[in-house]
Amino acid sequence: MIARVAALPREVRQYLLVTGNYWGFTLTDGALRMLVVLYFHQLGYSALEVALLFLFYEFFGVVTNLVGGWLGARLGLNRTMNLGLGLQIVALAMLLVPTAWLAVPWVMAAQALSGIAKDLNKMSAKSAIKGLVPAGDEGHTSLYRWVALLTGSKNALKGVGFFLGGLLLTLIGFQGAILAMALMLVGVLGLSLARLDADLGRAKAKPKFREILSKSRAINILSAARMFLFGARDVWFVVALPVFLATQFGWDHWRVGGFLALWVIGYGAVQAVAPRITGRTAGRRAAIAWAAALGALPALIALGLEWQPHGVLLGGLLLFGAVFAVNSSLHSFLIVRMARSDGVSLDVGFYYMANAMGRLIGTLLSGWLYMTGGLSATLWVSSAMLIATVAISLALPREA
Repeated sequence: MIARVAALPREVRQYLLVTGNYWGFTLTDGALRMLVVLYFHQLGYSALEVALLFLFYEFFGVVTNLVGGWLGARLGLNRTMNLGLGLQIVALAMLLVPTAWLAVPWVMAAQALSGIAKDLNKMSAKSAIKGLVPAGDEGHTSLYRWVALLTGSKNALKGVGFFLGGLLLTLIGFQGAILAMALMLVGVLGLSLARLDADLGRAKAKPKFREILSKSRAINILSAARMFLFGARDVWFVVALPVFLATQFGWDHWRVGGFLALWVIGYGAVQAVAPRITGRTAGRRAAIAWAAALGALPALIALGLEWQPHGVLLGGLLLFGAVFAVNSSLHSFLIVRMARSDGVSLDVGFYYMANAMGRLIGTLLSGWLYMTGGLSATLWVSSAMLIATVAISLALPREA
């Protein structure tokens, strides 16, 4: 097996390393998110307080993608990826303190480090694909497949992480789960330090710091659409949904974590096969059409909650996940396709800054809206954000 891997082209071996690195990180990231939501809700924190625990996680994601894209272009994506792994280990270690020390400011600080770590790792992995696609092979089909495979597999692993978080909390408690994940990441970091190319993604001409903002109108428009797209998901999925399942449906940690895990795994599986669903129409028209198809779903779920909450919510979630997955894959492909070849992480970092901004807005609204208007309020706001996504996407240039 080792000999077969060694015989693969360098680009493929590096792609496998980047993907494995991303997988290991994502598994702990998903588990940590579920652990924090369930554990601190169990300690008596309100939905808004739980949302605030993720405030710095999302806020520093915005900053990290901007600065991280610049660092990746100057220093190499291997360094930003390994830095992300190291910071996640530190963030996990911060949560190993006695329970009495786990006050909101301390947990928010740990989540801030975790947010920086996650977006360094994510930006590095997505940017690396542009340089690893074989020369002359950047057409729709191949590049779309590579991006979809990385994105889809990552989200499937994030779903496994949700399941793992609920399971570990049940079996070995909060601190035992945190320790196990930290030890796993130490092993991933060691492999990454030993095997990842030193010059991966480094720009030929070192960009100046002022270049962190995109100068491309098309990328600015796509980034704005991405912000509303991911805000529309997280406004009801991050805090409101798991709390609703626990309080209104009476589900325990195992069932909440297990269901959300299966949802994200299915979402990732659809992302991975999105090129087969959309075919070669992976451009402006496809981005508009799939966002429009998604826009009505949250409103329909909100209307149906009064009629048959269990069936409507669970069935609606599955349909929303499938359509959202295609939207996400299309967007992930378009940014890699449209990004400059030299210093790709600058454009990708700016784009995922907008992605992080959308998650930040969605996370904050998720806790506040749930407390003031329940799950239905978060769903109506989700539909409004998706209408905004469609409107912004209409401005994409036709060559996109």
